[in-house]
Amino acid sequence: MTLRAPHAIGSRIKENLAAAQRARRSGDAMSCWRLLEDAHVLSQPWPLPHVGAHWAMFTAAVALREWNETPGQVVRLVAAGPASVLNRYPRGNTGRSAVPATQPMPIRPDLAALLKTALHDEERRPQRNKRDR
Repeated sequence: MTLRAPHAIGSRIKENLAAAQRARRSGDAMSCWRLLEDAHVLSQPWPLPHVGAHWAMFTAAVALREWNETPGQVVRLVAAGPASVLNRYPRGNTGRSAVPATQPMPIRPDLAALLKTALHDEERRPQRNKRDR
């Protein structure tokens, strides 16, 4: 298990988070949430970006004064890392509080293709043991 996403996925997540922040600052809440949801779907298999996606969702909820969203994000912040480590996350779930935290959801084809490639590449990469680090 790696804590960080492979480069291609990590770059896409960072791009989405930056674009979401720009959208939020310009007052485009709908675009902000769509970008955050995509970042969340991409981040789920890896603990650090998964927690980071929920942190971005929490900060967006506070900045946008969406008080119904904040408690759900606090719970998800706590659960995201362990869920990724244990491979027990609901694939495709958008990460929003309005969606049950355990409900799997369909993954858009473009995001599914990115994930499939990244996970396949990660499986093929030789695992290093502690002596090799």
